[in-house]
Amino acid sequence: MRLFRKKDDVPKLSIWQRIKDAARTDFGVLLRGGVDDGSLEALEELLLEGDFGVTTSLALVADVERLAKQGKVKTEAEFKNALANGVEQALRAGNSNPALNYAASGPTVVLVIGVNGAGKTTFIGKLCAQLKSEGRSVLVGAADTFRAGAIDQLRVWSERSGADFVGGKPGSDPAAVAYDAVDAGISRNIDVIIIDTAGRLHTSDDLMAELRKVNRVITKRMPTAPHEVLLVLDGTIGQNALAQARNFTKAVPITGLVITKLDGTAKGGIVVAVHAELDVPVKYVGLGEQIGDLEPFDAAEFAREVVDT
Repeated sequence: MRLFRKKDDVPKLSIWQRIKDAARTDFGVLLRGGVDDGSLEALEELLLEGDFGVTTSLALVADVERLAKQGKVKTEAEFKNALANGVEQALRAGNSNPALNYAASGPTVVLVIGVNGAGKTTFIGKLCAQLKSEGRSVLVGAADTFRAGAIDQLRVWSERSGADFVGGKPGSDPAAVAYDAVDAGISRNIDVIIIDTAGRLHTSDDLMAELRKVNRVITKRMPTAPHEVLLVLDGTIGQNALAQARNFTKAVPITGLVITKLDGTAKGGIVVAVHAELDVPVKYVGLGEQIGDLEPFDAAEFAREVVDT
């Protein structure tokens, strides 16, 4: 994961480094006199502030405490290593394979969902570029027909990456656009079909019903599809992402998570918390606005960055 990067020769700190910098004093005193109740309490507070959630935070603290009692955590380096291993294990628990699911035959259909402003359109553009760089043909279906600007924006991203594009008129039936996109992808022997959907409040029953319709229509045209339903979550909103994720899972079966804006002010622990809550793998993280700012998720690298090892 490239959480450290430069722009115009100016180092750009990752969000994890910002957490470490903000908590430098706490980390410095955690092992003063050994791992005791005070240092464990400080760790728990830091994890909660970092949006790891209560369940995950308590589990990580308990793991560090257990290792300390066994005499395996005596130095700051050992403490960091224990915490990093705990974070990695939490991310590898259950359904955790970050690889994109590809169809056994025919096009792979990826349905992208999420609330307004989460970064779905930008993610789709980045994913198109990544898939094209791997030598795959890509078609984008603009099923967000509520905003004319959304269709135009997605068309521009498609042109930039060299992907095919299928879009309807503003106000047209989103499910019909999704159907047409899958149909076109099959007829053109496309490798991957990516279907955008309108951003919607996770509390809107009508919009969630429409999302279910889009999902059904895709399956009607291609019974094995969609092969991926990726929920895009804004990494800066912390625990609110959990509420969004819970409601979307009630509408459609989510197969993977995309966490965006991790180059911004996100605290990052939400990545662990959402995976633990939903038992759904994190597949991609967005690290910026440029077309190349998308990384396949790597639990080990993420864990190391969290504790700055």
